[in-house]
Amino acid sequence: MKLPFKRVLTLLAGLSLASLCFAADGSLLKPPPGAKVAVVVFEDLECPSCANAYPKIWEAANAHSIPVVLHDFPLSKHPWSYQAAVYARFFDTKSQKLGNDFRGFIYKNQPQITPANLPQYASKFADDNKIPLPFAVDPQGELKAKIQADYELGQKIGLSQTPTIFVVATAPASPSFMEVTDLDKLSPTIEEMKKKVPASTPSTRTPARKKKQLTSQK
Repeated sequence: MKLPFKRVLTLLAGLSLASLCFAADGSLLKPPPGAKVAVVVFEDLECPSCANAYPKIWEAANAHSIPVVLHDFPLSKHPWSYQAAVYARFFDTKSQKLGNDFRGFIYKNQPQITPANLPQYASKFADDNKIPLPFAVDPQGELKAKIQADYELGQKIGLSQTPTIFVVATAPASPSFMEVTDLDKLSPTIEEMKKKVPASTPSTRTPARKKKQLTSQK
């Protein structure tokens, strides 16, 4: 049975879009200063897959002693993810660990959170950590600007889903990034990327010669 020509075109278009969904280009991503390899994650705090991946990402990164860089990519289909990202950014201003712990707290309680009770969860986390939570956590819009910058970066590299996970490395690693879609392959990918970057870069400078001491002649 032959499919109608329009139906064939629709199927082909769908396959093309599906292939584009996985064409994220992580070449713009770099490890933070002082690190040679890092895990870079684009996440949505309301995304169930992100909640599942979050502890596994940290487990793998800590096992290999490399940093994790988190980027916010709140999806429009999730009604409270954007505001949760604002709260996370607020706790980041207190300490990076506190911000990361808040994200873990939200993921753990994700099934019970709604747009209406999200502030209560943020308040509970703040109280548990003895952090005053102001009524307006982002009065100047600075935190929202950071979230927007993350989102635009995600769009620039072709993101279509969360979580999107990369292992990135500094030169001379080639390629400089590898996307990980299977969490079971995260640790092997980190190991592979670490092998591409020397543990230490030898100095190419010629050692300075010691100046001869001049002795005065009588």
